Amino acid sequence: MKFHYTFQKVVDLKGNEKTQAEWMLSTALGELQAQEKSLDELLIQRSSLLLSLQSAAEQRTPMAKIIEMQNYVQYLDTCIARKHTDINRAHQEVQHKQDHLSTKVLDEKVWLKARDKAKTIFQQNMILREQNELDEMATVRFAMKSL
Repeated sequence: MKFHYTFQKVVDLKGNEKTQAEWMLSTALGELQAQEKSLDELLIQRSSLLLSLQSAAEQRTPMAKIIEMQNYVQYLDTCIARKHTDINRAHQEVQHKQDHLSTKVLDEKVWLKARDKAKTIFQQNMILREQNELDEMATVRFAMKSL
């Protein structure tokens, strides 16, 4: 007789939910990395622009050009501030997805443990049944010999 767990579909569902939660966390981590890379690019662009602005000031560049460059630095500062907000939001999303995954992992473990316990009980019952059959055979043989 083979072990059949009544709630195997639930165990499978819990495993699938855990896998889905892992994918969702992976996606959130990818988004966070993309936001951080974008911030790095903005900071590099700002740094480069500040060097250009300093060089322009030293080379008697027209005032209109210098003002234009300063305005662009301010624009980049605004973009950088927004990017920090985006990164904070992405961090929160990653934390949320990690918490969600932890819940799903725990949920799956509970069901796997229940299945393992049911399998152990099944195996113990099978051993007991086999032992009873062997005892019954021995009793029948003993009774046959005494006749």
